[in-house]
Amino acid sequence: MSKNIRIERCSGKALERYIPELARLRIEVFHDFPYLYDGTYEYEEKYLQTYINCPESVIVMAFDGDKVVGASTAIPMKYETDELKKPFIEHGYNLDEIFYCSESVLNKDYRGLGIGVRFFEEREAHARELGGFKHICFCCVERPADHPRRPADYVPLDKFWNKRGYFKHPELSTTYSWKDLDDAEETPKPMTFWLKHES
Repeated sequence: MSKNIRIERCSGKALERYIPELARLRIEVFHDFPYLYDGTYEYEEKYLQTYINCPESVIVMAFDGDKVVGASTAIPMKYETDELKKPFIEHGYNLDEIFYCSESVLNKDYRGLGIGVRFFEEREAHARELGGFKHICFCCVERPADHPRRPADYVPLDKFWNKRGYFKHPELSTTYSWKDLDDAEETPKPMTFWLKHES
């Protein structure tokens, strides 16, 4: 593994060439707790088209040479799904003022090098360049503390997110369905939003 990591922001059609690598990385990382996601390339390719088709979206990518080792997606909330928009509409937020950081995935061998911090910095910089956003947010799955697949050494990222200025808003929650490992079909999962207020 090289420590010469290159971070780049990509948007729109420029992302198309990276779809196979991004799909592979997402399936690999989300396989682990807490997501336990049993994904498919077909779904991932369709999902990533959302970012290719939206000119205001961004995917921040981490490269080691030519290899994609991490990626972080973001998009204005107004382009997101109804499931994500619903709690904000119900609580009186203006969707045009919310920038949504969808997810970050990073190969295990490259963690602890500050790449996660860069992912947040680059997505926030993209939001500020677009302009007009009062809130930046993301959401994460809620798993019970006694979940049978929870690793003994699992450490939630709450402190890391707080340090980046994001705080949990339990009143803003939704559900998303996917197929867990070993499950025969999709089941709904509770998701809670974390917000950062832009000055």
